[in-house]
Amino acid sequence: MAENGPLVCRVCQGHHFTIKYEATYEYSYRIDENAPGWKNTDEFLPFLYDTREQKDARQYLQCEGCGTQYPCYFNQWDREIGVKALEDAIQAAGPVPES
Repeated sequence: MAENGPLVCRVCQGHHFTIKYEATYEYSYRIDENAPGWKNTDEFLPFLYDTREQKDARQYLQCEGCGTQYPCYFNQWDREIGVKALEDAIQAAGPVPES
């Protein structure tokens, strides 16, 4: 990251960021007449689901100083492409909000 310089928050000029990934899933458990479910035979264990469907997801770069979130998307990380994508996410955020 040193070659490109540090990332800079457009709101507070901070240099500390966290990439966050939020996802919402719906888990389904099939119930039969004499047991908690098809995969849960003796007791109901939440990690033994029958189906899981992702309902929502978002990725963003968050400034640790002021909490500003910059939407971004990563499906894989590459040092050179990744840093450029982070810089682009910050620049694409539009005008800096007035204080």
